[in-house]
Amino acid sequence: LWEKVDRRVAPRRLRGAGQNAVGAKLEHPSSVAFGDTFSHQGRRGSERPDAATCRQSRRRGVYPNSIALPHGVSEMAASTGPTFGIAFGGGGARGLAHIHVIEALDELGIRPVAISGSSIGAIMGAGMASGMAGSDIHDYMRSILGRRAEVAARMWRARPGTFAEALQGGLRVTQFNVERILKAFMPDAIPESFAELKIPLKVTATDFFGHKLAVLSDGDLHSALAASAAIPAVFRPVMRDGKLLIDGGIYNPVPFDLIEHDADIIIAVDVVGAPTKSGRKYPTSVDLMFGATQLMMQSIIAAKLRQCQPDILVRPAVSKYRVLDFMKIDALMAETVAIKDELKREIEKAVEARAKVDTGKRTKQVGGLGVVRKV
Repeated sequence: LWEKVDRRVAPRRLRGAGQNAVGAKLEHPSSVAFGDTFSHQGRRGSERPDAATCRQSRRRGVYPNSIALPHGVSEMAASTGPTFGIAFGGGGARGLAHIHVIEALDELGIRPVAISGSSIGAIMGAGMASGMAGSDIHDYMRSILGRRAEVAARMWRARPGTFAEALQGGLRVTQFNVERILKAFMPDAIPESFAELKIPLKVTATDFFGHKLAVLSDGDLHSALAASAAIPAVFRPVMRDGKLLIDGGIYNPVPFDLIEHDADIIIAVDVVGAPTKSGRKYPTSVDLMFGATQLMMQSIIAAKLRQCQPDILVRPAVSKYRVLDFMKIDALMAETVAIKDELKREIEKAVEARAKVDTGKRTKQVGGLGVVRKV
């Protein structure tokens, strides 16, 4: 009888699946606050939905490989461990902090089963979904952004091929062709189509004339990434499938909700940041434009968190960096490295908590068959 029970409740293999700035916060989403500027005020008392409630119907399945877990995770957790999904948010150069997140997951041996991304998060997500290690992404980005001559050379490669191409759609002095720029800067490891990715990826964009979110998960990958990263006033919109698409962060800055049913534990990484005071008495027009966009995105995130929450929410302290501060990669990466160990500890807690829940369910199943035995 016990053998039959054991087969019935046999543990699932673990399907698997991050970092942040000095002073970064890694908290349960129900009480997150963005620095001293933003706070998440959820529903009153017990009305606020937690991550588990949001995903009671989350799909679970079998994955052939188990992952290495942090020290202290029990054998039971290792044998019945959860699956992981990760959502990378938008934020321009601030999104370089995503590299730390990927490195931390690599160091734990965690391979996500689902990835979503917006803007720079979509690009980082594509790198991970392609099979690139966090250390490889880190080295690649530093080899380019750490050298002004290399950046200049690649920008020269991204220039319009002809004068006619430069005037295509009208003369736009301040709008760059994001597709050409991505082609000049993206690593060869990122394939041309979604079908070639090793991990499913969902990319957000904003349908400008359709007035709605566009979720891209098949077909041409490069145009999807370009559309997701098409920051208004900086890059030209991208035409795809007859739709005019712009930055995905306009509608969904941290798209954790797109994968909430695809994995057991969802990690969300918010690098939107917030306007901060500088040496100037008044911000410039450009600072005001980007700062207003940050405020808008944070209001969207706060509204989403009142409805549903990821299991882990990471918010690097990257507000001091501007959206186009890619050349400050060394400083940004140094200031955000502390999140790695913090994230690992949070993942360990989440895995252990999940293991206890699964153990309780198995005990109840065994008891229902009339077998008195502690599992």
